[in-house]
Amino acid sequence: MSAETISAPFAPNTALHTSSLSSQSSSLPLWNRLSSWASDNKATVYTIAGVAIIATGAGIVYYRSDSRTGGASGAEADAKKKASKKERRKAKKDKEKDEAQPESKVEPEGDQQEAKRNVPTVETDPSEDLPQLDPSTVDSFSDQERKGFATKLKVAGNKAYGDKSYNEAIDLYGKAILCKPDPIFYSNRAACYNALGNWDKVVEDTTAAIALDNEYLKALNRRANAYEHLEKYSEALLDATASCIIDGFRNEQSVQSVERLLKKVAEAKGKAILDGKQKRLPSPTFVTNYLQSFRPRPRPAGLEETADLNEDSGKGQLRAGLAAMEKKTGDGYDAASTAFDKALELGDLDEHEAFAYNMRGTFRYLRGEHADALMDLDKSVELQPSLTQSYIKRASMHLEVGNREGAAADFEKAMEHKQDDPDIYYHRAQLHFILAEFGDAAKDYQRSIDLDQDFIFSHIQLGVTQYKMGTIASSMATFRRTMKKFDKMPDVYNYYGELLLDQQKYSEAIEKFETAIEMEKQTKPLGMNVLPLVNKALALFQWKQDFQEAEKLLQKALIIDPECDIAVATMAQLLLQQGKVTEALKYFERAAELSRTEGEIVNALSYAEATRTQLEVQEKYPQLANRLQGMGGLPGPGMR
Repeated sequence: MSAETISAPFAPNTALHTSSLSSQSSSLPLWNRLSSWASDNKATVYTIAGVAIIATGAGIVYYRSDSRTGGASGAEADAKKKASKKERRKAKKDKEKDEAQPESKVEPEGDQQEAKRNVPTVETDPSEDLPQLDPSTVDSFSDQERKGFATKLKVAGNKAYGDKSYNEAIDLYGKAILCKPDPIFYSNRAACYNALGNWDKVVEDTTAAIALDNEYLKALNRRANAYEHLEKYSEALLDATASCIIDGFRNEQSVQSVERLLKKVAEAKGKAILDGKQKRLPSPTFVTNYLQSFRPRPRPAGLEETADLNEDSGKGQLRAGLAAMEKKTGDGYDAASTAFDKALELGDLDEHEAFAYNMRGTFRYLRGEHADALMDLDKSVELQPSLTQSYIKRASMHLEVGNREGAAADFEKAMEHKQDDPDIYYHRAQLHFILAEFGDAAKDYQRSIDLDQDFIFSHIQLGVTQYKMGTIASSMATFRRTMKKFDKMPDVYNYYGELLLDQQKYSEAIEKFETAIEMEKQTKPLGMNVLPLVNKALALFQWKQDFQEAEKLLQKALIIDPECDIAVATMAQLLLQQGKVTEALKYFERAAELSRTEGEIVNALSYAEATRTQLEVQEKYPQLANRLQGMGGLPGPGMR
């Protein structure tokens, strides 16, 4: 089992299930947490890397692409090697080529089963002359004659297609349709339009084919491909998803189409959201956890509470911002952000100018204004190179956008100015941790502790890193020592509870979460960290499938901190587990609204779009739910 970790400043100091934590710098803790929770407990399987959407009477089931082959075990699925990019490109090309080919067989009357369609037969051109047909003459033929003519016209159309005489083939298939409106004829004519790149016509003909046979796989796949070329990604996703369900998830290329389209839908919508997104601070929980990832230090000389400063001066506003931060509430952080902006507008900051740029840059970063934040931190280090915290914060911004080299360079610069700053080692350890360099991370966490024993998060992170390295006994010992040293700090109980939860020691974990909750209430009544409430909800669900109590805890967390992304996403997952799909969709969409970066928005929207497609599949193809139940047995809401 994997450990749970915190990863400030690259994310808030939230405990995260990391069995699915990517080693890439773009790791998104919120969604990794959800993916791990689902997969570790055999509940709804939830991974952006491989998600197909299934409508069932019991609710929602998400099948990973590595376990869709009709009952392969998790071990077997994990043993499969992921296809290389080259192989995936070839598979996509082969699929498109296959979809472009016309059907070579006429179905028996009344038999539209796809399994029979896929059995090729060899036909020769008819020797008789092809009939002259048009809408005015076709009614003069008998049903038997029309059927015979349709066969000859389709065979001729196939030959014309093989000769790449696409317009001739289109005419022939059109005449065949006049004789007999068969879904194969429409789909074959769509293949011609596909070869000509006339995507609107492909959609028109495949839609006609699907109207005659709504489980016609080749027509669904062709229409999905056409929709994708028309950049109608939501429509393409729906068709590709239905195709996967009908085919029983046996076609890996179709599965990859769903994954690709899900990402495209999310990216398209995510860009629109990001372009119109109002820049604002994230939840107080996020801000608090980010800020407390730096060791608390006294205010700079001259900005003390007792200093004689005009509140309308630059220094007065800088002090006001620091005082507002100490409230650890949403209103307090908003006031602090405004005060730091105003301090630099007023100017006359003297020796505090670099510090002011540092603080304004910090809040700009938290609001998602990365370019402006980087400019402020650049100015801060230019004015005062010894202010190492500016290098550290800038490093975290570099890492968030995947610039590992830039992050490492800033840590080196910080060490050049102050080699014994414990914050440098703590945050560099975070860099190593996110990159899965656990040995280096452990060394830096220990160095941070050696330089300053009184910073709780260095101890917590060391314990988590030991857990990730598989040295469970050392990890547990580190946490026991930390609880003894910081016995009045709720964080250590919360994170230790998460490690216990990861080991399925549910009763002990809940006890630790409850201790953390009570301490939060007593020590921070106005700025309570809601993560222990979220963790307790997870524990109750995993242990007893107690949806009701888990939902109550999450509702309480969201009353305290309505913008806590982890609470919102966990509520969405919980509702999904109960089959409350429409309600879950609202929470996933809310999670997208709360996301700070483009990557986070895309991930959040991927879940929202998967859920939305689930509803559409259920509405458009209700018969597929029954079929799915015969594919291996579906669970009731909750577990599978």
